[in-house]
Formats: sequence, C-alpha cells, structure tokens
Amino acid sequence: MKILVTVKRVVDPDVKVKLNRDGELDMTNVEYKLNPFDEYGIEEAVRLKERKIANDVVVVTVGTKKSVKELRSGLAMGANRAILIQVDKDETLDPLTVAKLLAAIVEKEEPDLVLLGKLAVDGENNQVGQMLAELTDMPQATFAHNIEIEDGELVVGREVDGGTMDVRVSLPALVTADLRLNEPRYTALPGIMRAKRIKPTIYTPDELGVELEPQVRILGYELPNERAAGQIVESVEELVEKLADEAKVI
Repeated sequence: MKILVTVKRVVDPDVKVKLNRDGELDMTNVEYKLNPFDEYGIEEAVRLKERKIANDVVVVTVGTKKSVKELRSGLAMGANRAILIQVDKDETLDPLTVAKLLAAIVEKEEPDLVLLGKLAVDGENNQVGQMLAELTDMPQATFAHNIEIEDGELVVGREVDGGTMDVRVSLPALVTADLRLNEPRYTALPGIMRAKRIKPTIYTPDELGVELEPQVRILGYELPNERAAGQIVESVEELVEKLADEAKVI
C-alpha cells in the first residue's frame, strides 16, 4: 500500500501575528512549523508502515523552498519520500488551487490512501480535503479518530456533533485526521539525520498543468475592536442594574 500524506508550513499557532502600518501582516521574526493536524496524518501513515500494511509513505506540500523544512519533519518521523510543489508565494493560494495541485500529484503517484490534517491552523478553512476527494473521485472520511483496515476496505471512526460514527470506504480513499487519531512521535536524531540525506522531488505548477488562478482573494486585514475593561461591582443589585441599563442583556 502506498500512502500520500499532505503537509503544510504554517505560522506557529502560539505566536501572535501583528499588523504593520500598511495594514498588512507583519511576518518579521515569525516562527513557522509543521501544521499540527498534519502530524497526526504522518504518524498514522508511519504506524501503518510499521504494521507492514503500507510499504511506501510519501509526504507532499505546496509552498516555497522554505517548505522543505516541514517535508524533512515528515521524513524524520518515518516517511520514505517527499514531494514539493514549488510556488513563489504560498500565501496567495486558495483551497481550490491547492486541491488542484495535489490532485495532479495523486494522479502521478496513484496512492491507495491519501491522509490530510482536517484543517490548517492558519486559515482553518477545512476545505482542501473535501475538494481533493471530489477532484480525484475518491470516497472520503473526514475528522477521523480511528482507522482500521478490514477486507481491503477502511473502517473509519469519525468525530461528529454529539459523539462519533463509523463509516466504511473502499480503497483508494481519502481521510482527514482529527486530534484523537493518535499521539505523534518525537523525532529521534537518527530520523533527523536520515531526513537530511533525502532530496525531495520538486514540481512546478506548470509541470503539473495547473494554472494558479485563485478564486478567493484577500482584500485586507483588520484588528478586532478593543474590548472594554471589566468592572468590579459591590453587590448583586449593582450587577443586575448594570446588566439591565448598560449592557442591556436583561
């Protein structure tokens, strides 16, 4: 079985990004890391390889040359190969464009299973997985917290509102990983050194036959309104009065 795992370079979610004077994101000295949800996808693929269910794990990303760092993180965790779809500016890509680029790689690699994080923590669109499934005509199981293989099919436990549900999909299939799927491993030094020796295969959008024509364009950014400071009241009566007269919530 061949597994294709998508990864993305994102701003560290623990970093607070600010706006500059021109109203643009100030990315000076901002730290980047592998999208946390993608780590669950890589971990699950590597576990399937360790169980001898899969024999080839390929990590793929869409981004600039700097995204090689995140590919090496996937290789250090245990992936066999890496693919970079190199673009000049990854922040200008919308979900549909990314899905089209990944669909071209799926066509080339012909994986039995495609694993994605359920969303990227920078945009939180939760769209690429579903769009990729549509473009490749694959059955999909989103928000997976458990994956089992039975009789050549996947039985996927899904997170849903109010609980969980199990779905059965035929292979090849696409699955997006949720937080409860597994616990990603820490990368050991041998894995890191091995990852440095593996050169990723690089494609350009032109080589894949995909035009970068985003359907969504970011017009600008605005900071949320400043919240008023809290108030300390002396009694329940004063609290009720302020809620009624000032906040007008009762």
